[in-house]
Amino acid sequence: MYNTDLPTRAELPTSRQLLRSTAIAVVAAAGILVTVVLPSEYAIDPTGVGKVLGLTEMGEIKAQLAAEAEADRRASEALVPATPGSTGPRSSLMGTVMAQFLIGSAAAQTPPVAARSDETAVVLRPNQGLEVKLRMRKDARATYSWTSTGPVNFDLHGEPPNPPRNFSHSYKSGRSTSADNGDVVAAFDGTHGWFWRNRSAQDVTVTLRTSGPYEAITRP
Repeated sequence: MYNTDLPTRAELPTSRQLLRSTAIAVVAAAGILVTVVLPSEYAIDPTGVGKVLGLTEMGEIKAQLAAEAEADRRASEALVPATPGSTGPRSSLMGTVMAQFLIGSAAAQTPPVAARSDETAVVLRPNQGLEVKLRMRKDARATYSWTSTGPVNFDLHGEPPNPPRNFSHSYKSGRSTSADNGDVVAAFDGTHGWFWRNRSAQDVTVTLRTSGPYEAITRP
């Protein structure tokens, strides 16, 4: 059996070549970080390349959604009443069983959400982003259609009442769109809705029509 000959010392890369390859790899990684990762994830675009490629817009949307999710989480925590006489979390088996029993009983007594229909209009100034949300229970289905007087970028997404940091469940998104329609089925209890951003130089009006068993509709 013939085995491949081992390379000679002359054929091995020198230390200078290894350092050069390492330097090239570091420069390439830094370039990707600055031109792709930072704009798309954090809306930081020191070179301007991210804006040209549309990556900065992605980062802005993510940052906007993360900020709104954090604000919703804090608002939800502020609305949770303290239990009189409680001094901290209880971990006993009986306490867990009782908690599950109470949750199940409350869910069974919760009346169904009646269907409703709404028409909502929002005006977006140049480069402005706004959001409209439906408060829905898990598996609820809402029908929607929206039109705008100019092209907008949009993201249809949902968030539970106390989402993890930077959590957002995306159903659908698009760029430079003037209309969309369909159904949104809630993946969980929480708020589900649309984030629009106007990238044009003129005001744009978005008109949203919704119908279905949702508890409330919120807007700026």
